[in-house]
This record gives sequence, structure tokens and C-alpha cells, in this order.
Amino acid sequence: MIYKTKDRTFNFKRYPSTTNKSLRAWNAADELIHQTLENQVEPHSKLCISNDRFGVLANLFNTNPTQYIIAYKSQEKALFKNSKLNDIPVERLQLRSPLDTIDTFDFALLKIPKSLNLFELLIQQLHSGIADEGVIFAGFMTRHFSPKLIEIAEYYFDSVEQSKAKKKARVLTLKGKKDQPPKDLIESISYKDYDIKQYKGMFSSGHIDFATQFFLEHFETKENEQSVLDLASGNGIIAKELYDSFKPNELHLMDDSILAIESSKMNLPDLPNEAFHYSDSLEVFQDQSIDLVVSNPPFHFGHENNIEVAIQLFKGVHRILKENGRFTMVTSKHLNLFTHLDPLFTSTSILKENDRFVIYECIK
Repeated sequence: MIYKTKDRTFNFKRYPSTTNKSLRAWNAADELIHQTLENQVEPHSKLCISNDRFGVLANLFNTNPTQYIIAYKSQEKALFKNSKLNDIPVERLQLRSPLDTIDTFDFALLKIPKSLNLFELLIQQLHSGIADEGVIFAGFMTRHFSPKLIEIAEYYFDSVEQSKAKKKARVLTLKGKKDQPPKDLIESISYKDYDIKQYKGMFSSGHIDFATQFFLEHFETKENEQSVLDLASGNGIIAKELYDSFKPNELHLMDDSILAIESSKMNLPDLPNEAFHYSDSLEVFQDQSIDLVVSNPPFHFGHENNIEVAIQLFKGVHRILKENGRFTMVTSKHLNLFTHLDPLFTSTSILKENDRFVIYECIK
């Protein structure tokens, strides 16, 4: 996918890759952020880039000293792949997580996420590091606008201006840093006898996801399942139930989101650090090393619905399961994932279903 500027031509690819040719590595909001900022930024200006899903903005502004905020391991891989594709060194980037303290910067570029809670978490982080005269440019597609975006931004900044629409995209310009105390980034969720903690901005804010609840109500472990992986583990509630109920010899949690991994560490403090895997792939696990994989896998990536990533994970699950190992997952019924699971496993059956969700049980 070719992206042209007045100075050079870039080539960007999505990671993970997709067979959907209509999906690009950028959209009109990225273009508008680039056009808005390119005439204002000086070579010495310090930048901070946040929620740049495929590293496009980092590549376009590759000459400036830049802090780069990464929330997903797949985002980090996309950045490295696209930087290599365009012969741009990533060493100049100071990689940060959304939970890190950041240094002072002059300009910030933010792609507004789908989650309003995540938007506030990212804005609060940028607010903590912006120079007194600094400016934040936050881009979004007009169909995703919510008045709450303005409300959140105005809590932290005196001036919040919305641009005119261009190719159905807009940019919010935030100036005038207010002296506001930081808000608590952690929320507590009551579930059964648990007090589950998670960072704001994660999937299913304020409650345990209903599909996960359905899974926990109907899933049972088997005595011989002593090496267990919670795949796409989120805040760790499934792993916590497994750990508290029968304490397997080996329990792992894996998620693409750093917020998810750090949340699950709060909920499973007795597990060693090596039990938590901040990763988007199963390459860290050896072939035929796991007895049981449980999952409520993701099918939403921001505003996109995409099952391709999950299907690749299913193939990885088959590789790491022992012979006669079990993969049990819950998902939305309308996705009809049986057609993707059945060719991979010796047997695939429906363990439980209702009008919204289905639990599949796959045996290797």
C-alpha cells in the first residue's frame, strides 16, 4: 500500500496481515493528522505518538525525537515491520506503554481509540507530559464521534477545537494544559466472591464480559489437565477461577494487550512473572506442551470486526496441544466458528449454547 508525501513515497503493510484488500494500514484520520501537523512541526520539536496502530505516523514523522506509546505487542511488531520496509531506524523511538511516565514533549499525535475509557487513559498520560505551550492533535473518523470525547478533553485542556471534516475525518486540537489531578486508572469489578481489578480502557469496562460469564457458568476442568493456557486472557478472571478451583501444576496467561497483562497480574498475585505472556502469538510455547487451552478470543480490533487473527491462533493452539489435549472457547453464536475449528481438530462439538453465545470443545 503506497502512501505519498511531498518528499517521498512510503510502503505500509498491515500486521497481522489480512486477505481483505479493502483494509489499509491507515485511514483518512491518519492522513488528516499528518497534513495538520506537517507544516507546524520543526526538526527539533519533540513528539509523542499514541495509538498509532501500524506505525504509519511514526514513519511519516521519522526525523523527530519521538516517544512512541504502544499498548499491544502486535502494534510493536507492525511498527518494526513497516519501519524496516521503509528503511527507517526505530532506534530513535523511545518505546513507552500507556502506564509509563513520559518525558516532556511539544506535539502529540493521537489516533482516538474506540473505547472512551482508553481515550481518557491516553489523554491523561499525554496531559502529564505535554509542555506548557504544547499541542495535541487527535484524529478520528466522523462516524465514530461522541460528545463524550469533547467532555473528556475539556477536563484536561482549556482549548478543544474540532476541525472541519475532510474525507469523513476530523482532528481535535487540544491546547492550554489545565492543572488537574490525575484520575484513578484502575477500576474494580465485583463478580461472585471476587473483587477483580483492571486498568480502564480494557474490553468490557465496568463488568465481566457476558460471554466470559457464560463460559465460567458451564465449564469444568478435568483432573489430568495440569498444564493450562488462558489465551486472550484479559483481566485474568478465567485463569483465576481455574487457579482457585483446582490449581493446575502449570498455568499461563497470554494477551496482546499490555493493559490486560498488567491487570491480570493484580488479580493473580501468587503466580510467577513468567506465567504472564505479553504476546500476540503462541511461538513462545513448544509443540505438544499444553493439556488445556481456554479462551474468549477477540474478534473486534478497534472499530473493525475481523476473525482472521483468531483463526491463526486456532492453528497455533492445535500445535501446542498434547495428543488428546482440549481447546475450549466461548464466542458469539452468529460467528459460526465451527466451520473453522472442525477441520483442525479430531473432534469439535458444542459444549453449551444459548441464544447469544456458544462454547466449543475441540479435542486434538
